[in-house]
Amino acid sequence: MIQTIFKKPGLVFLITFLIFAIPLFFFNITIFDGEILVKQGAKELALPIKLSLSYFIGIGIDPKDLQDIEGFHLVTKGYLLSACLLLGFPSLMAYRSYLAKKAD
Repeated sequence: MIQTIFKKPGLVFLITFLIFAIPLFFFNITIFDGEILVKQGAKELALPIKLSLSYFIGIGIDPKDLQDIEGFHLVTKGYLLSACLLLGFPSLMAYRSYLAKKAD
């Protein structure tokens, strides 16, 4: 059964994507570089901070913590890390299963 699953690259990609995405989106894992936009008077400051992907769907953040914050976003380094974890690694696993299927 497991050997047949690993011979389907699309299924391997989906399973690996879910293995990475579920913890990153539903637990407070702050490893992604980002910025918070803080409004102080007429000025808006961008402060560097480590963010979690769960913040973007509203999990793990307290509304009281967002009082003076206009917003938050990932910076280039944060986008690259999230792309590597959510797309890159599952793609490599799917490619590996494609090569194994091709070898048989």
